[in-house]
Amino acid sequence: MPQPSAMEQLRQLKEQAITEINARGDSATKITIGMGTCGIAAGAREVMHALLHELEALNLDATVVATGCVGLCSQEPLVDIEQPGGLRVTYGKVNPQMVPTLISEHLVKGHVLTQWAVARGSTTPAPVRPQPESVRSIPTYDDIPFYGMQVRIALRNCGVINPEEIQDYIVRGGYEALGRAIFEMSPEEIINTVKQAGLRGRGGAGFPTGLKWELTRKAPGDVKYIICNADEGDPGAFMDRSILEGDPHTVVEGMLIAARAIGATEGYVYCRAEYPLAIKRLQKAIEEAHERALLGENILGSDFSFDLHIKQGAGAFVCGEETALIASIEGRRGEPRPRPPFPAVSGLWGKPTSINNVETWANVPPIISHGAEWFSSIGTEKSKGTKVFALTGKVNKPGLVEVPMGITMQEIIYDIGGGIPNDKKFKAVQTGGPLGGCLPTSMLETPVDYDSLTSAGATMGSGGMIVIDEDTCMVEFAKFFLTFATDESCGQCTPCRVGGKRMLEVLTRITDGKGTMNDLKEIDQLAKTMADTSLCALGQLTPNPTLSSLRHFKEEFLAHIVDKKCPAGVCTALLHFDIVADKCKGCSLCLISCPTGAIEGARKQVHSINQDKCIKCGSCYDVCRLDAVIKS
Repeated sequence: MPQPSAMEQLRQLKEQAITEINARGDSATKITIGMGTCGIAAGAREVMHALLHELEALNLDATVVATGCVGLCSQEPLVDIEQPGGLRVTYGKVNPQMVPTLISEHLVKGHVLTQWAVARGSTTPAPVRPQPESVRSIPTYDDIPFYGMQVRIALRNCGVINPEEIQDYIVRGGYEALGRAIFEMSPEEIINTVKQAGLRGRGGAGFPTGLKWELTRKAPGDVKYIICNADEGDPGAFMDRSILEGDPHTVVEGMLIAARAIGATEGYVYCRAEYPLAIKRLQKAIEEAHERALLGENILGSDFSFDLHIKQGAGAFVCGEETALIASIEGRRGEPRPRPPFPAVSGLWGKPTSINNVETWANVPPIISHGAEWFSSIGTEKSKGTKVFALTGKVNKPGLVEVPMGITMQEIIYDIGGGIPNDKKFKAVQTGGPLGGCLPTSMLETPVDYDSLTSAGATMGSGGMIVIDEDTCMVEFAKFFLTFATDESCGQCTPCRVGGKRMLEVLTRITDGKGTMNDLKEIDQLAKTMADTSLCALGQLTPNPTLSSLRHFKEEFLAHIVDKKCPAGVCTALLHFDIVADKCKGCSLCLISCPTGAIEGARKQVHSINQDKCIKCGSCYDVCRLDAVIKS
């Protein structure tokens, strides 16, 4: 009996998915709740239990769907209600106590609770920028600035599908790109498509993805490997975690396409163990793909075979470096090695290996489905497509955003992120994680692309973006990242192991009020030595936050060194608290709150601070209602 054609197999796969969805008995009314790590941490699991209980108690017909991160993390838990007729309403900051009212008013009476609604719109809102139907941002509403400037490609399914149901992925075009790659394209055509699309690695270095695949394909050897770097270790970063939690199949499909292109039959996803939900959903995706002949031997009846494994990392930041990651998979200590040879020539177990991060793999299926010209039409001349950022710090609407390359920092922070809380002044934005750099107010119009950020003294990195306001001490901020990078050094090479500690000692002296002008010269000398002689990027880039802070905020360093003052009032050793006698009424709030008994004076008499006992915790300053306690 003849085998069905490739396209017939894919059609049958989608029909099977539709049949299985119909068999679930999904009702016309759909309630979606964000159940990524951010949503669960905010209480989404309890909200879901309350929803299910209330629907059962009232005998209401509605389907409750758990999805991944929608992106608007500031409003978690998010509950999205979609009813027949196209009306769709998203409610934010939902708690279990709100659920009975939400169900009775919205579902039973048809009243939209505007006081809780984050947005309302149709089920298929028009995107701001032209893009294929399958990558439109849903939910995306015209009245939410947070989504208005976004173009969601890597995040196209996050917050939309149930990540633990392969059927939801397939009916939205999932694995069609794989079908094309196996049956309609040669390996060279796949590689050329990715090269022409201009996709660059989203892990930080920005190396052309298609070129990396080409080098691996041309490298001699019959055994080759594919690796997904999901060892996301930057403080404040959660891009890769959210993709794995919200749409794990796109990573599986992207890796399958690359494996077909370079001739690999085995791959690994290296994910840190601190991401249990991401690992759980990825494992489920792998199992479901196996069940449908999308992984394993003779995929979709072809001569192409590929299998995928998960390797859990122990949380070492240095294992984000590709050669250290490879060593960890092999069961060795996670330490970088000199390059060349590069992994494309000699990688996992000495075999040619192609490594990309989660976001890079998530971009591959849409490129194969919609073509290189479509993808390259988004972004800038040298930075094509979109970039996912974890927008955090002092911003009104922190969350997960995906924007076209070339958008400015100003647009991300103010138009998408809603600006700085409490009308504080913007001070700087840190991009590129603990090895990146800070950009001040004067550089808010900097385009977000690889070359522009590098020219400005920052880096794209994997996508962490931390916003800083006027209350942040830039010396202390640089010290924080230096502390992190120093702690995470593998210790293998002297410039990183010793240089980082020496630089941290310098910054500590400055924040303790013991710094001298010679310390600034020492920072410069240490940075040059580390950049020139460290084995890997961790040591080479460790000084970056300090150097960029010093470049743009030198006056703060000078204030610490010369004036022995912290302009932001953060560095404890340089703080001084006192009580203004004319304002003090002797209420004793400061006396009660002081943990060391440094406040002296009887009730209804003017108090004073014993400087020898004061530990400068600031509790007296925080509780005083009369502004009698001053900080200098």
